[in-house]
Amino acid sequence: MSTATYEDLVRRVNACAKCTLAQKRNRAVPGEGSLDADVMFVGEAPGYYEDQEGRPFVGRAGNLLTELLDSIGLRREDVYITNMLKCRPPNNRDPLPGEIAACQPYLDEQLETISPKVVVALGRYSFAKFFPNEAIGKARGKPRRWNNLLVYPMYHPAAALRNGRLRVALEEDFRALPGLIRDAGSLPVDQAEEDPRQQLSLFE
Repeated sequence: MSTATYEDLVRRVNACAKCTLAQKRNRAVPGEGSLDADVMFVGEAPGYYEDQEGRPFVGRAGNLLTELLDSIGLRREDVYITNMLKCRPPNNRDPLPGEIAACQPYLDEQLETISPKVVVALGRYSFAKFFPNEAIGKARGKPRRWNNLLVYPMYHPAAALRNGRLRVALEEDFRALPGLIRDAGSLPVDQAEEDPRQQLSLFE
């Protein structure tokens, strides 16, 4: 992705008024990180601190994400981090289908232009973008292909902060991430399964 192209995307996100979330936000949160990243993290939506700063994952969940990245020798600057929604839902409620649909073109553009080796889907809403109607609890830690991308579902750091069992699973999945990035182009079929619904978007 060229710098000019990326800056245009950021401008469009910051000026977006496609849904009612734009009326209540302090700042939109396009995403941040390396435009040549091998791995992209996709969360659910900005929270309170993200809405204040215009940056993704800067609250408690963001601190855990940074800690997990450090544990495998990666910095935030080495990866790209974004969310399904680019604006905070009121009181951090779950995203609504219309809000996800409004933001979907921005995420699709980020996926296409950054073209990471691995997309880490953090939590059920992010995972549903790629594989609707599947449970994150059963899918986590199992990479599979979606179009030309390798999707690696994990629990969301916010959920891991509330549940120690989920945190153990999240740490385990992170430990496998460096090898997955290294071997992303050569995983055997039984480790990176093609899904018959891979061409479907969440709201088609």
